[in-house]
Amino acid sequence: MAMTQTQRDERRREKAAKMQEEDLRLKVRPGTKQALLELMEWAGIEEQGEAMTLMIHHLHGLGPGGALPLLTPPRHKYEVSQSVALEFSRKSMLMIQQDPGDELIEPTQTKNSFLQIFAT
Repeated sequence: MAMTQTQRDERRREKAAKMQEEDLRLKVRPGTKQALLELMEWAGIEEQGEAMTLMIHHLHGLGPGGALPLLTPPRHKYEVSQSVALEFSRKSMLMIQQDPGDELIEPTQTKNSFLQIFAT
C-alpha cells in the first residue's frame, strides 16, 4: 500500500533529523542569481542547493589563506573630481551667504560674547 502524504512528510522529517539537516535560506538579487545559474551551467549542476554546498566545501578546503581573499567584499572607491569639489565649495559658500548664522565662529568670539552677556 502506498504511503499517504502525511506519512511521507513524517518520514522526510525523521530522515532530516537523523542527518542533522538544517534549512539555510538566502535572499539574492538578480545579478547574484544569474552568477549562480552560470556556475551551475558550467559545472553541469541542476540543483541550487547542491551547487552552493559544493562551493562552500571547496572554499573551505582552500583554508584561510585561500578562502579569505575570495570572501572579502569589493570596496568601491569614490574620487571627487576637482570640478565637483569646486562646485560644492561654491554652492556651500553661497548657502552660507544666503543664510547667515550657520558660519563658523572662532572660539575667541564666543568667549567675548559669553563675557558680554554676563557682564550686564
